[in-house]
Amino acid sequence: VQLQAYGGGLVQAGGSLRLSCAASGRTSSSDAMGWFRQYPGKEREFVATISGSGDTTFYAASVRGRFTISRDNAKNAVYLQMNSLKPEDTAVYYCASRNGVASVARLAYHYWGQGTLVTVSS
Repeated sequence: VQLQAYGGGLVQAGGSLRLSCAASGRTSSSDAMGWFRQYPGKEREFVATISGSGDTTFYAASVRGRFTISRDNAKNAVYLQMNSLKPEDTAVYYCASRNGVASVARLAYHYWGQGTLVTVSS
């Protein structure tokens, strides 16, 4: 499975961005997908996850109510709509997939994209 994340960029605080992640290879609509982010010198942290069917989602407390994860299985894609962005959301964002249920655990994911940088200016 190959994952390609894109859509990052520079945005002012309070603005919005939509990240996309395209999956290719031996993908399955039952695979859970997730978004994680990483600050310089820190471990990658959980942001959001969605089940294969899209029925189940979980969010980190820091983004709940501002970010929305969704997926389009026909396009093998997952999205992260980020609203009301804050400077502390500045990080490299990664998409990931796993053969199983949605999980908030970084180590549960089998495949990772290359990351896309989101910068929020104050």
